[in-house]
Amino acid sequence: MAEPMNPLAGVSGPGKYAVRTDKLSMGSTAYGEGVETSAIKSGAPLSRTPDQRPMPAAEVREAAMAPVTGLFDPSSRPNEPVTSGIDMGAGSGSSSLMMNKNAVKLSDSLVQMLPFDTTGEIAVLYQEALAQGN
Repeated sequence: MAEPMNPLAGVSGPGKYAVRTDKLSMGSTAYGEGVETSAIKSGAPLSRTPDQRPMPAAEVREAAMAPVTGLFDPSSRPNEPVTSGIDMGAGSGSSSLMMNKNAVKLSDSLVQMLPFDTTGEIAVLYQEALAQGN
């Protein structure tokens, strides 16, 4: 998906007249405006893109060569219950998936927002979360 265009920068020209429109200048550094720009930038840490390394070609080939089970083929796990991996029914629960569960309850997050709730909407959500045990 393409990056959203910066509406303040306008439209870029075609070909050799193209100009990047995804960056907005925060003001010139003339007449002391650079100090204000630096203060704005230092207010919060800038985001970083996590290091993404492509999968080695050998692993891609191995994955492509793996047999694919068809939709109507017999099960490769005939003794495993359909409910395996969820917290109801027969089979192992979600703990077998070894995924980290969120340790913070929704109500705990909402109670921290209550002092800043000016409309009462957070209070309603908090009460609903408590009623549901979240």
